Amino acid sequence: MALNTFHLPDVGEGLTEAEIVSWKVQPGAVVAVNDTIVEIETAKSLVELPSPFAGVVSALLVAEGDTVEVGTAIIAVEDAVPARGEPASGGPAAQTPAPEMPGELTTPPPAEPAAGPENGPLVGTGPKADAVRRRPRRAPGANTPEPAPAPPAPPAPAVPAALPAAGADGTGPAAGRPDPRPGPLNQLLNRVLAKPPVRKAARDLGINLADVPATGSSGEVTKQDLMSYQAQRDAEQDGADSFWDDRKKHGAGRIERIPVKGVRKATARAMVQSAFSAPHVSIFVDVDASRTMEFVKRLKASRDFEGIKVSPLLILAKAVIWAAARNPSVNATWTDDEILVKHFMNLGIAAATPRGLMVPNIKDAQNLSLKELALALNDLAVTARAGKTQPAQMQGGTLTITNIGALGIDTGTPIINPGEVAIVAFGTIKQKPWVLDGEVIPRWITTLGGSFDHRVVDGDLSARFMADVASILEEPALLLD
Repeated sequence: MALNTFHLPDVGEGLTEAEIVSWKVQPGAVVAVNDTIVEIETAKSLVELPSPFAGVVSALLVAEGDTVEVGTAIIAVEDAVPARGEPASGGPAAQTPAPEMPGELTTPPPAEPAAGPENGPLVGTGPKADAVRRRPRRAPGANTPEPAPAPPAPPAPAVPAALPAAGADGTGPAAGRPDPRPGPLNQLLNRVLAKPPVRKAARDLGINLADVPATGSSGEVTKQDLMSYQAQRDAEQDGADSFWDDRKKHGAGRIERIPVKGVRKATARAMVQSAFSAPHVSIFVDVDASRTMEFVKRLKASRDFEGIKVSPLLILAKAVIWAAARNPSVNATWTDDEILVKHFMNLGIAAATPRGLMVPNIKDAQNLSLKELALALNDLAVTARAGKTQPAQMQGGTLTITNIGALGIDTGTPIINPGEVAIVAFGTIKQKPWVLDGEVIPRWITTLGGSFDHRVVDGDLSARFMADVASILEEPALLLD
């Protein structure tokens, strides 16, 4: 049989390398053409790669977590049928994958942890506490004739996530022992068992089911197992003081080393480029957003917005679109020879994701109604939290909002997203004493911070733009003009 080798393809965007995030197959697995085999992370996004071959996975040539260059061999797949002119070995049975067991539950892609408040919190919150490692789980009996659950079998050897070199098997052989290749049935026995609702809950919570101790009668992870694990993980985070003492969890020494790669590396490079190539100027304005809060409350109660998450960020987004139409030069790009003023708004929303800061944008946001904009913000937040933002969603942004208020921060001096000339930071909304008609009364107050490229946006223009944004938050009815 022929052995096919799949090389890391060029996924576009001028990128030359990618990190192997998670393998979706293991040695011995039967794959068809276009079956997803691996999830990779580029500096832009997560991408799932399909198999160009059909057959049986022979070896994983790169380990999870490794960063490899385009063109590197990453997986070997053996033809499921003999090549033309090659005699069949083993007969038809050797070419036919083992039948699936009834009720087979497949392993889902590892879920990424959720990212903060709704609509995508806009600043990073640091690395989460390490998850508790899963206790060894006994696999359920296979091919039992009776429906009653069989006694648990001895713990099966775990199949490694990836192997260091071609030709290695999926069992990690010890010295002096044979090196058998696991077949599809053995691979099935090593899979994590869980019902679809439990898998969905795990994805929503950002939990890898392989880390959850299973107590189900057939060795499956139950909903209660998942909730118990989540409670334990929360308790770990609540007891963060132990970070200073628990060196085993974070490495043997006093210093933990975290490789800079992927989104973090790309973000660092972009922020340095922006900060030292564009002359930033920042201004701030306090805003009475009481009427915005009332408007949001009415929208939430409206039948037209039933089932749609609505927050003050929606009104700010609409305010920025409205204010940019009145001050077009804030929606532009600087080049050494000319200023490109955009007659469309691709509104970027800086979002803290499990993989770092990303800035997806809503295309042609100026054409969206308030309801359509709310739906677009919801979709953007869900996609970002799931870590599934694609490169196209982060290209072509024209102006960005960063919602630092989602984490209780009053204001800040944001760095302009490369290729743009303006960014607006939205601080938290709090009740504060405010002078209105000569009386001090409690009002909902927020602080807006804006940073601008002074090569394009002069002080007068930046002030007028921020005043226009503030005027909408103070009186959303102006949007009806």
